[in-house]
Amino acid sequence: MSNNVSNNVNPTETAATGEHLTHFDASGQAHMVDVGAKTTTHRIAVARGSIRMKPETLAIVTSGTAKKGDVLGIARIAAIMASKRTSDLIPLCHPLALTRVAVDFVTDEANASVHCTAQVETHGQTGVEMEALTAVQIGLLTIYDMCKAVDRGMVMSEIRVMEKHGGKSGDWSATS
Repeated sequence: MSNNVSNNVNPTETAATGEHLTHFDASGQAHMVDVGAKTTTHRIAVARGSIRMKPETLAIVTSGTAKKGDVLGIARIAAIMASKRTSDLIPLCHPLALTRVAVDFVTDEANASVHCTAQVETHGQTGVEMEALTAVQIGLLTIYDMCKAVDRGMVMSEIRVMEKHGGKSGDWSATS
């Protein structure tokens, strides 16, 4: 199998918008983006996601009676730890000195779900969207791990960046 690009398609350009993919060089080879010349700014990203489960499972989570302990407390610590290790998990992410990570869980009895929101901050030259997404996903995976003995059918969904602030591109919100 060859890594050569065919059909005269520029691998660094998206077909729909003509915008360039930053993690590929002009010949289509993956590389870590050089952020050395970027301005250091306060950068913030907020990500969110949910895990749906049986109502009985949610009752175990909210009552604190899970055999493995405080599900949401442990999931919060796991999410924070994961945000700090994002560059170990995503090959082209820069290692960042995070200045703040806040993780919140909200239980939703009507939909038998737990919603996770992570806000990650740094003062740096690149954004923290990946760190916020990693925090949410690992927080939800930890809930799954702690509750799978009683509910293997849990479903994680709607994991996405909700907003970002700072940097050259400025502010962005999923609601705008």
